[in-house]
Amino acid sequence: MQEFSYTITDPNGIHARPAGRFAQKMQEFTSAVTVNRDEQSANAKALISMMKMRLKCGQTFIVKAEGEDEAAAIEAAREFLQANL
Repeated sequence: MQEFSYTITDPNGIHARPAGRFAQKMQEFTSAVTVNRDEQSANAKALISMMKMRLKCGQTFIVKAEGEDEAAAIEAAREFLQANL
C-alpha cells in the first residue's frame, strides 16, 4: 500500500467537476484507491462517494492505493491534485 497526504488549495474545494475528473482518472487503475479524512473514507473511483466527503479549501486528506499498479495510481493522483486543486 502506498499513500500521500494533500491539502486543498482551491478556494472552491473539491466540487463536482474536479471530483468527477479525479474519479475518472482513478478508474484507469486496477488498484483500490481511497480518499481518507478523519473517520471518513471514500472510493476515489466513485464521484458520489467523493462528493459526500465535502472536502473544502485548507483541509488535508490522505490518498491510499493498494494493488498491482498502486505506484502508478499514487503518482497519477498526486499529479492530478497538484495541477487541479
